[in-house]
Amino acid sequence: MKQYKTITILGVIPALFVHSLYAQHTENTRMLSLEEIWKVAETNNRQLKLSDLHLQQSNLEILEAKDRLLPEVSVGGDVKRNSKFLIYDHGLFSSPQDVPIKGYGYSVGYSMNFNLYNGGKDKRNIVIKKEEEIRMQYEVDLQKNDVKYNVAVAYFDLYKFLHFHDFLGAEIEAEKKQLTRVESLYKNGTVLKSDVLRTSVKLAELGLNFSDVAKKIEIAKQRLNILMGRENDAELSIKHQDTIEFKAIAAGDYNDYVDIVFNKSPEYKIVHSDIKLSELNIKQIKATLWPKVSLYSNYNYTYPQISFYPYSNDLWGFGQIGVKVQYSIDNLYKSKHSIAHAQLVSNQVKENADIKKDEIYFHVKEAYLQQQLALERVETAEQNIIKTSETVRVIRSSYLNQESLLTDLLEAENALLEAKFNLTTAQTSAKLTHIRLLALIGIL
Repeated sequence: MKQYKTITILGVIPALFVHSLYAQHTENTRMLSLEEIWKVAETNNRQLKLSDLHLQQSNLEILEAKDRLLPEVSVGGDVKRNSKFLIYDHGLFSSPQDVPIKGYGYSVGYSMNFNLYNGGKDKRNIVIKKEEEIRMQYEVDLQKNDVKYNVAVAYFDLYKFLHFHDFLGAEIEAEKKQLTRVESLYKNGTVLKSDVLRTSVKLAELGLNFSDVAKKIEIAKQRLNILMGRENDAELSIKHQDTIEFKAIAAGDYNDYVDIVFNKSPEYKIVHSDIKLSELNIKQIKATLWPKVSLYSNYNYTYPQISFYPYSNDLWGFGQIGVKVQYSIDNLYKSKHSIAHAQLVSNQVKENADIKKDEIYFHVKEAYLQQQLALERVETAEQNIIKTSETVRVIRSSYLNQESLLTDLLEAENALLEAKFNLTTAQTSAKLTHIRLLALIGIL
């Protein structure tokens, strides 16, 4: 008998030690709600920080595109060593005339080129970069929804395990008292020794399960800390005693969700942004069929003057200003296939938009039905709690009156504990399916 007591105590002590440590940490740490954790994650999540850097990059690309509208201006100069200036006025093989010039020279000046028209490519490039920034913002919004959903998954995993932790702790305390009663009945010869053994085994199993749940709590905390951008081992406590509200979940209508998704969903907006970009790309390629018109200007001081006759060893200043027109004839036949390719890509993007629309319809419908099923499971689990609680009460009373077996009581207690687990799992599942639905339609 002493041996079985020792086994029971050894099985329960680690669990109670973990419970004590957890209680101390909880007292010293401010409890966070899901909304508070979302706010921390939106600021510190590393994936969202990376997305924000991509958004900043898109903004800089717009400024770079605008910079290309400014004129190109350059200044330059050179210093050189001149060779003899020979003029073959009677042919290459005749004696040349040696024009006297300085043995060295230099020049300094500027040149300017300002694009007046190139088929609208530069201005359209700014429009493209702005649309890419809008698309990137949609991707950031989509990333935020994904991160918030992943945070919710980790949060409700922790919520669930903390409740399991409490259930098992209370069950261990109740089972210890029951073991004391069974031992007393055994001493009085009312029950068999096997009842003491079965109760001891159950208590040991509860202690092992308690320790397992405590480890899962630590893993869930670590995952939540990572999503929040915190240190892995940072102290974390959540408001797991708060009751989950289901009013907003039950009040939702499928048609309302569908109306929202095609106005708010970042995923759907990304596809339409891709359509705009593909159409702009077609216009960019067609712009090569238009001439390029630019205003140019240059002025240089050169020494010596050997560009025009009569030559001179004096400093020479000369400049030009005018309009230049260029037209690439080869683009008439080179751009034909490029335009066809861009049009094909645009058609593919539009088809992809229709495919994505069907997928969104399906995913919203699937998430909505999963939400309704989860709510039904909550109702069923609540009814099971009532039934199994009454079953335990009846069987415990009959066992103490020697009208039923201990195995019946243990099975009923296990069924009640499992019913509590199922209710918590159903509640968290219902909340998560609702959050997933909100993430899909873009209003999380």
